[in-house]
Amino acid sequence: MTLFINACVRSGSRTKRLAEQVLSGIQDEITELRLEDMAFPKADEAFLQTRDERIAAAQFEDAAFAPARQFAVADQIVIAAPYWDLSFPAALKQYLELINVPGITFRYGPDGVPMGLCRAKRLFYVTTAGGEVVPETFGFGYVKALAQSFWGIEEVRLVRAVGLDLEGADPEKLLAAAIRTYGREP
Repeated sequence: MTLFINACVRSGSRTKRLAEQVLSGIQDEITELRLEDMAFPKADEAFLQTRDERIAAAQFEDAAFAPARQFAVADQIVIAAPYWDLSFPAALKQYLELINVPGITFRYGPDGVPMGLCRAKRLFYVTTAGGEVVPETFGFGYVKALAQSFWGIEEVRLVRAVGLDLEGADPEKLLAAAIRTYGREP
């Protein structure tokens, strides 16, 4: 199963269009998770205490851990996240915090280093940006570090189209070029 994490909220999202091209080349069952439809818990002290207690007791069947369990068993991951304010939409950050669970998506080794527990071997991070300057360390770099250092997902690919809103730019041509560059080869 391919898990498609959709952080796009606009109906005409260019990021979602690019992600759909990546998804069209995947010969697998695709489960879409629209982050705008998720009700994220308030991360206050009471929530964190309860979460920590359940993790310590390995009570992972709790509904609060359903997103982490779903993420951990996916065969591959596709994240569609537009480039906003030097990063990605806040809902994606909330989601990442929710799924980064010791005992489900990773565990700590005897030396304190995280060891991945996720089944996926590949993650696609799909993004678009109106501007041209999009440092990979923002947004994508954060997700890549989590994927490789915590979840054990070795292959992390960046699929992007940038400069879409620059004066004189032709967004359709730029998107088409990005689609050709990344093709349908997943």
